[in-house]
Amino acid sequence: TGKTLNDVDIIAVNTDPRAGRLARAAYAVRHLPSPAMVLDRFRARRKRMSIEQHLARAFPGQPFKAQIRPIEHHLAHLASAYYPSGFDRAVALSVDGFGDFASAAWGVGIGGRIAVDGKVGFPHSLGVFYQALTQFLGFPHYGDEYKVMGLAPYGRPLHVEALRKVVQPTSRGIGFTLDTRYFRHHRERIAYDWEDGSPSFDRLYSRELEALLGPAREPGSPLEQRHKDLARSVQAVFEECYLQMINALAGENETDALVVAGGCAQNSVANGLIAARTPFKKVYVAPAGYDAGGAVGAAYAAAAKAGDLTVAERSPYLGPEYSTAEIEAELRASQSQIAAAGCTVRLLPDENALINDAADRIAAGQVVGWFQGRLEWGPRALGNRSILGDPRRADMKDIINSKIKRRESFRPFAPSILREHVSAWFEQDGDVPYMAMVFPIREEKR
Repeated sequence: TGKTLNDVDIIAVNTDPRAGRLARAAYAVRHLPSPAMVLDRFRARRKRMSIEQHLARAFPGQPFKAQIRPIEHHLAHLASAYYPSGFDRAVALSVDGFGDFASAAWGVGIGGRIAVDGKVGFPHSLGVFYQALTQFLGFPHYGDEYKVMGLAPYGRPLHVEALRKVVQPTSRGIGFTLDTRYFRHHRERIAYDWEDGSPSFDRLYSRELEALLGPAREPGSPLEQRHKDLARSVQAVFEECYLQMINALAGENETDALVVAGGCAQNSVANGLIAARTPFKKVYVAPAGYDAGGAVGAAYAAAAKAGDLTVAERSPYLGPEYSTAEIEAELRASQSQIAAAGCTVRLLPDENALINDAADRIAAGQVVGWFQGRLEWGPRALGNRSILGDPRRADMKDIINSKIKRRESFRPFAPSILREHVSAWFEQDGDVPYMAMVFPIREEKR
């Protein structure tokens, strides 16, 4: 855009150190932390860079005059879903791991303003529940929860009763509670770090969880049926807590519109149940429910507070794009690597020829890498940077998995379907442009 950091008036950050101070103090009084934990937290805070230091590193040599506006973590998530939804009035829900000493928050967006009505505080967290069980199932990396969601359909919900001891919906009001015997995060500092460019974190669950569920799976070891059954049970209990919160919110608010965000809003299977199992019929899920979306939500919230909010484009296609000349230059520069891979470059005369050629190859059972327009923003490939295959072939999943290294065989692929045919194939009908919901396939189409 030609803009520099010096052109920016406000820098919004999706955390506010002042938020939750009373809750932190009250928790510390009730649960006196160990000296070792206090020292660990102090050392970690000293290592943390300030916003100014981050900006200086990211934009060297660019001075800035902007005001830095801290936005409470869950307000940022709520804003990331409410403002681009297009709804004037909607219930807003954020369910996450933790942020600013809370794991969930809810409220109502009306006329461009969001009022936060309640929160679930530390140490209770639906996100930590799912993260801990993801680790327990042998998927140790930050963000591996989608693997548990993908593994769940292969199992049976045999461990639901046991897991209800681990997390329970609150009997009155909105929320949930963890049985902290099964976790470590409330009594020990859980270190979050970076390894080879990916975030990593310590074990969240305690040994009591193994006493309840049996031995944890070692990463990389064979997946047994009991692991699949546990994954199905984890998903079932998560859905139970998630949907109970949403139904409780529906009972307190006179609107059929709901917007959701936060890391737990990435659970597209649970999101697909909202319209069928709650009174909400208009549901908007933030395309990037996790903290990247919270960054944009912080900007929305700060702009709304300043009275200068305009949501110019409701689209996830916000990343870089490249001209034909740039692509051709890159191909020329990579000729030796292309030849070494056994590939050739062929220029087709126009877009129709390209589409027809790709369709013919897909129909012939080949796998096509599709690259067009701007890069998708968020966690999912939405057609601009996608791997395409023929869904009519029963062996296509195995074909694609054989071409993608280190991809587990159980992980699913998403179908792409014309909007007018959704109801013919799925048990529910609705717009799902961002892969944010999973709908059951009609029985006759299975």
